[in-house]
Amino acid sequence: MKSNILVVDDEPVARQSLTDILKLEGYFVVSVSNGQAAVEHIRTRAVDLMIVDLRMPGMDGLEVIQVVNQTSPDTEIILLTAYASTESAIQALRLRIHDYLLKPASPTQILASVRKGLERRERSRSAGAAGGESAQDVYALKDGCEVDLARRQIKWKNKIESLTPAEGRLLRILMENKKKVFSHRELVLLVQGYDTSQREAPEILRPLVSRLRHKLEIFPALADKVVSVRGTGYVYEGE
Repeated sequence: MKSNILVVDDEPVARQSLTDILKLEGYFVVSVSNGQAAVEHIRTRAVDLMIVDLRMPGMDGLEVIQVVNQTSPDTEIILLTAYASTESAIQALRLRIHDYLLKPASPTQILASVRKGLERRERSRSAGAAGGESAQDVYALKDGCEVDLARRQIKWKNKIESLTPAEGRLLRILMENKKKVFSHRELVLLVQGYDTSQREAPEILRPLVSRLRHKLEIFPALADKVVSVRGTGYVYEGE
């Protein structure tokens, strides 16, 4: 059965080139020229993998990724960027996507990334069909505390705490990268889906971190684990 791939790029030549390369390999490909069209397509049709450009007028690639992660979490995502200056942000975004490629990517690079993404999706679906939980979704901590990031719930003894989507994304990023320090700007980009200045980022992030910490306080295995790094950002210290 052919895999369904969505190409999202506002540049006609790049969009057509990607489409042709993928069709020649036997994939079923749909291409759209903007983020809004991509979101509308993926809300009504099954998409196995999406290739999306970072910089587009209107709804950009980051905003598209945030919506797709909520509405179609099984869809693998490859991000395209022509802007090497955003490299640190892209490295952080790898937490939320399968891969990123710098333009102009060669057909060999594109096809290799697509194959790996589709293979990863198939493994994930097979694990789900077998009734298993994804290792990155459920964390069993000390004293029987369980963090279920897919359901955005924390359980311990008779206590259950639910997280908002933004709180869940923030906790996932931190827990999946224990001991790694994230800057305020990187976390705003990953959690909220937009870029901001280094000056504004702490103000945007502070209320969200405060709410999350308040919810974690009742769980001994998580209390005080989201740590501020003065002048930089936050880190999850773990057990």
